[in-house]
Amino acid sequence: MLPFIPKLLTAAALVLGLGQSAFAADDNDVNPLRLSYINGQVSFWRYGAEDWAQAHINTPLARGDALYVGRDSELELQAESRAFIRADDDTQLSLVEQTPDYLQVKVTGGRVSFDLRSLPSNGYVVEVDTPNSVFTIDRPGYYRIDVNDDVHFVTRRGGHATVIPAGGQSMSVQPSEEIVVQGNETARAEAYVAPELDGWDRWNYDRTNDLVDAMSERYLPPGVAGASELDHYGSWRVVEDYGPVWVPDDVPSGWVPYSTGRWIWDPYYQWTWIDDSPWGWAPFHYGRWICRNNYWMWAPGTVRARPVYAPALVAFYGPAPVRSGVSMTIGGTLGWVALSWGEPVRPWWGRPGFVGHPWWGGWNGPRVANNTVINQTNIVNINQINYANSRFANAVVTAPADRFGKADVKSFAMKKTAPRDMKPLQGAIPVQPSPTALVAGAPKAAKPPEQIMARPVIAVRKPPEVRVPWQIDQNRPAMGLGARIVTPSPSSNGDMRRPQFGTQTGPERERAPLPPKYERSQRNAAPMAIQQPAPIQQITPPTDVRVVPAPHRRESDRDEIRNSTLRPQEQTMPTIRSAPPQMQPVVPESTERSSSMTLQRQPQPQNVPEQRIPDRRGGDQDQRSQDQRELRSFGTAVPPVERREAVPAPQPLEHQAPRGIEAPGEHSRERSERPERSRQELPGKPANQIFRRAPQDSVPAQGNQR
Repeated sequence: MLPFIPKLLTAAALVLGLGQSAFAADDNDVNPLRLSYINGQVSFWRYGAEDWAQAHINTPLARGDALYVGRDSELELQAESRAFIRADDDTQLSLVEQTPDYLQVKVTGGRVSFDLRSLPSNGYVVEVDTPNSVFTIDRPGYYRIDVNDDVHFVTRRGGHATVIPAGGQSMSVQPSEEIVVQGNETARAEAYVAPELDGWDRWNYDRTNDLVDAMSERYLPPGVAGASELDHYGSWRVVEDYGPVWVPDDVPSGWVPYSTGRWIWDPYYQWTWIDDSPWGWAPFHYGRWICRNNYWMWAPGTVRARPVYAPALVAFYGPAPVRSGVSMTIGGTLGWVALSWGEPVRPWWGRPGFVGHPWWGGWNGPRVANNTVINQTNIVNINQINYANSRFANAVVTAPADRFGKADVKSFAMKKTAPRDMKPLQGAIPVQPSPTALVAGAPKAAKPPEQIMARPVIAVRKPPEVRVPWQIDQNRPAMGLGARIVTPSPSSNGDMRRPQFGTQTGPERERAPLPPKYERSQRNAAPMAIQQPAPIQQITPPTDVRVVPAPHRRESDRDEIRNSTLRPQEQTMPTIRSAPPQMQPVVPESTERSSSMTLQRQPQPQNVPEQRIPDRRGGDQDQRSQDQRELRSFGTAVPPVERREAVPAPQPLEHQAPRGIEAPGEHSRERSERPERSRQELPGKPANQIFRRAPQDSVPAQGNQR
């Protein structure tokens, strides 16, 4: 019996559930960068792939990954929940390295912005490698870098950085400053004041403002990306025994988790799930899925201090052994099912000793196996788990093993319920990857120009080696070659020298206007409220009454947009809108304005340019939200406002929607048009309910509100 004692002790630890220390632990505490937004042509390349391929939303980036943004295109990377990297036309950037406290990015051409509202942890550093200089960022702020023949680096919102030019010493970059680095072998850095915001900067500001103000963040651990998409594409409910759960909207009939997407090979996590849905990040890398009343619901579990990423939270199935003692091999089919409430994952990635052992990493709720909560008294054999979700109709997704990782699973997958001819796998997935699996079988896409790809960069840290599990072309350049390593120079007495003021000066930057007063801010951006309108008589507007769009808040930086904005004399006429049939958002009226609106007749101007929403490079990105705030009943008195429920978070503009993916605004409109009965049928109770406020007639005047 002595030889079996270690095995019995291990089994006892697994059966009794003696705490997190009794189970395997992952040693890679990193939440990968998420490719969260694509508009236009964006190409993706992973070391070992045969060619560049079309990038796919929700791709988790690994070290060595490269992205190329084509003409009139943009992309966004999300680092945890409040840090964003965006790039546009003719830009190539690569992820060199990512650790729990360090992010290294390479930019060889184009324009990239780092909108860092917060950093993942104290002491976190972002390194940006360019052809003639390297920048290190160690505090939140807004940073922009343009790489052409020269390198321009701009800091805003309190941003601070360090620059090391090629052949030079470390220098400090202060807030609201632009550093211009010229030259190659021996580069020269000069300092100028940061220029005024342009359309690209304003688009970054506005988009980040919308993304970071998400209701769903109250249910997620700090640092989980994708909260804004959960706001737009589903509903939060409170369900007994599970707490807050999220229910997706408008999924296809027969949909189950992990059935609309693809498997890609990651250098560290190995087989990783990429979902097709815009919201398909958090629900497939954190939390668990449960099914109740024929609704699939995602349960994040109890909020913990630090989220732990997983490539997928599923149990894999393979063919059952022919007879006892015969090892399992993949004949023709591989299956997987989403883990249910509290069930452990058996990692197929990671170091020896971690692979195959039950793991509850990132799960802060009860640990469950075979519908039994594991604690000090319950004895559960978790080496033989009957996964709860497998009993639901078609919840197990199956696919031919020779197609796995080579295309979207929708093109070949089948669904089963508790397959008797398959058994759960306990460890590595016996499917060998190929170069096609590095891009999940995506079609080929444009590659960057050779002169951009071949440009060496300046770096502080040596790029790590990237390996793939098969023999690659020895002539292919290995990751990390072409980087010139520089050493930061020590500073004396903690003071670092600054770049000299530049000599290639233009006109002096104009002063910014004073910040608006509180009362004016409230009138321009008062929260919308929901009211039950009185019956509205349908009125046909006279043909000579002009419907004036809501005015812009500021001028565009492009002439064509400036010409399309309203003139001051045109802004004096009240905005007129036709009333919706049911509920209408209304802005609380100022005491200086009448509670009724009178039709005003004015001569129709000739050759009035058509009002249109400008693109990201110019114009006001708040046009749609301004239009919504200016809604009024057409030709009728506005009754007192009663605030009843929260207003949806600001929606991204239509031009921001990735091509081939539904725009959040379109989805929200469809959701509002569905009968209320559909939401009442969801399990549990609504979770996002606001505080009940007093009727409008008892609310203090606008000027006295706080």
